[in-house]
Amino acid sequence: MRIKKTFKPVYYFNAYSNHTRLLLGGRKNINAVLKDISQFDIEYLKDRVNYYNKLETITPIGNDAPAIETFKRLEKPDKFSTYHHDSLEYLIYYKPELRLNYVFGDITYVPDSPSIIKSRPVKANENSVVLKLDRTRHYRFVEDEIPFGNKKNILISRGAVEQPHRAAFYKMYFEHPLCDLGHVCPRGGYDEWVKPYMSIPEQLQYKFVLSLEGFDVATNLKWVMSSSSIAVMPRAKYETWFMEGRLIPDQHYICIKDDYSDLEEKLDYYINHPQQAMAIIKNANEYVRQFQNTKQERIINLLVLDKYFYYTGQTSNWILR
Repeated sequence: MRIKKTFKPVYYFNAYSNHTRLLLGGRKNINAVLKDISQFDIEYLKDRVNYYNKLETITPIGNDAPAIETFKRLEKPDKFSTYHHDSLEYLIYYKPELRLNYVFGDITYVPDSPSIIKSRPVKANENSVVLKLDRTRHYRFVEDEIPFGNKKNILISRGAVEQPHRAAFYKMYFEHPLCDLGHVCPRGGYDEWVKPYMSIPEQLQYKFVLSLEGFDVATNLKWVMSSSSIAVMPRAKYETWFMEGRLIPDQHYICIKDDYSDLEEKLDYYINHPQQAMAIIKNANEYVRQFQNTKQERIINLLVLDKYFYYTGQTSNWILR
């Protein structure tokens, strides 16, 4: 099994190259990237850009919003350093005097003014403009060669139980014969649920993988949906660049109720109806593929920012307008 993820030495080399370029007053040529826009479906690009950036009227962000050029002042690396690097990956194409608000971290609220974020509530989120941030952690995909029928009829989970809703699930199903649940984080207590860490290939020996949201989204959802196992989760309340709000219940994942009361019924159904299960896997794999075209992903990120600078009153034109 192969896990597709960002090679960190290359990632950090590119990140510090961008910071150096900005420090020296340079920027990358956006036209060199956007010249290839005609290779892609323009209506598809518009659809995704407008999903991530829902601004429709000119909304000034105020003179206190930091300028792009401030990103050259790289502070001591902390937990937000990858957000900083990932933002600059796209900001380096724009004039350094352009300004933007940003909120880094697991964001579950909507800012008061238009801001660049990684995560947002699925509903009523117009001021939350999504970029592909924290990608070294969130965007891992797999090439899973184990057929669904050869996997174990068990729901697997290995993760941190730090939130009440995750604890509620474990209280209900830790001893259930259809579940193999394990708390692998030393924080939060719940020593009775602690089990050894399991790698992604080990978890993909099982047909069903639990994808409960944590502080915002479920980090494992991307690699599960790229595999031949199935994600099991309630409807998403938060979303990222992966557009979790567009996932269709029982088409891209097995949907369970918010109170988890129908879990056994759902697992039994898909164990006994493998064709329907494999249809979900096919749909999930197809959904994931749209995020694996590197050139297209870069263009969409740039177009999201292009729209942001236009609708915050800083530029006179928006490429897709």
